[in-house]
Amino acid sequence: MDFIGVTTLLLMTCIIFICLSVMQTKKAKGKGKLPPGPTPLPILGNILQLNGKDVFKSLIKLSEKYGPVYTLHMGMDPVVVLCSYDAVKEALIDNAEDFGARGHMPLLDRIKQKYGVAASNGERWRQLRRFSLMTLRNFGMGKRSIEQRIQEEAQFLTEELRKSKAQPLDPTFYFAKAVSNVICSVVFGDRFEYEDKEFLKLLGLLTEVFKGFSSFWGQMYNVYPKVVGKMPGPHHKFFNAIDGIQEVIAKHVKMHKETLDLNDPRDFIDCFLIKMEQEKGIPDTEFHMEGIVKTAYDLFDAGTETVSTTMRYGLMILLKHPDVEERIHQEIDKVIGRNRAPCTEDRPHMPYMDAVIHEIQRYIDLVPLGIPHKVIRDVKFRDFLIPQGTTIYPMLGSVLRDPKQFKYPNQFNPGHFLDDNGKFIRKDGFMPFSSGKRICLGEGLARMELFLFFTTILQNFSLRSLVDVAEIDLTPLMSGFLNFPRYYQLAFIPR
Repeated sequence: MDFIGVTTLLLMTCIIFICLSVMQTKKAKGKGKLPPGPTPLPILGNILQLNGKDVFKSLIKLSEKYGPVYTLHMGMDPVVVLCSYDAVKEALIDNAEDFGARGHMPLLDRIKQKYGVAASNGERWRQLRRFSLMTLRNFGMGKRSIEQRIQEEAQFLTEELRKSKAQPLDPTFYFAKAVSNVICSVVFGDRFEYEDKEFLKLLGLLTEVFKGFSSFWGQMYNVYPKVVGKMPGPHHKFFNAIDGIQEVIAKHVKMHKETLDLNDPRDFIDCFLIKMEQEKGIPDTEFHMEGIVKTAYDLFDAGTETVSTTMRYGLMILLKHPDVEERIHQEIDKVIGRNRAPCTEDRPHMPYMDAVIHEIQRYIDLVPLGIPHKVIRDVKFRDFLIPQGTTIYPMLGSVLRDPKQFKYPNQFNPGHFLDDNGKFIRKDGFMPFSSGKRICLGEGLARMELFLFFTTILQNFSLRSLVDVAEIDLTPLMSGFLNFPRYYQLAFIPR
């Protein structure tokens, strides 16, 4: 084909794309009265108005112009963005049923393919969430037995940190190993040794997945999945990591099948296999191999990376604020002492520790954009009519930094969760686990882990930074879907 022919073909392709984009926009507007927002470009939508290194700040800046509820076009797809506690609460809590479905997110679909708990909708989601909650509770989530598992793992972690003999180390994988072992004991039936090669491989792959979510390529895939998915680039390493984790889980499922006792389930996988056996004659059952692998993946990744990253970020914050660390030490010595392990019954007597953990979660704002929702029907919301199926971005970061909820939204200040008498107070704007029907499945487990791990570490060690406090940079290394903290080293000094 000659040059003129190629040029003509490209021009025609562009014209077709532009027409499709205009038609899609008009179609979306015709179905309802969407909130105002920036004018989208054909094909590109509003992507040029987003800073790929800090999408959250770009979205907040747009809200300053268009209000707390506005429309943004990700490529050719309109999404409604909710900024502020009031807007998010009105949607996820006051209208929980209407806003309770999982929204369109190509990266999440690539991992889960609409199976599992995190990405599914409708009856599949209801069945899998109900089953997962019931099974986790049966295996001790929220009970004394899971507390004992966490306490045991916290002691393993303490011994591992003692081996460093106060020498500097990067805490990333230390925390990941300890936190992951808690959920692994529930899902797979046992913990891993810290140097187990398969375990280290799993954690390495999981880190790649979470970094991929916040990378430039990951964000571009979310906007143009069909195009970016076929392009060469580092995002394929992310896809390979996803597949690698699921292959390991599938291998464990196969091993469980070979030794399964229908009358004596050992863990979550066994319970799922028994449910599969019970429903094998039901054609549209949600309990099958695809379901077990994706649901186990949900529990493994949510139960590992979020808590371990919060711990890593949290200790960096304490290095930056040694006065806060000192006050925690004083409270631990007063309430627990040095001769017994911390327990959840200590938390009501440790308001400062509780406030610090809450403030760490608020300040680091781990999932600033929230996971997308969508409306299940045409919804009248404020002065607008949002069409059925529209994706909703509930900006959790805008809630956690809402000045109406927190006096110093951009500063680390445990006082946000303390009254004038030093007692712990709850805040409605504390939503790191989201809210409503899609609130995090493992919130209770995560809260227990954060308290027991943080308290055990600070009971046994003082923290020492390798750099001057003024040089500690708390801004994220990457900020996209997740706020990914910078890598750093610290020394754990035995107390």
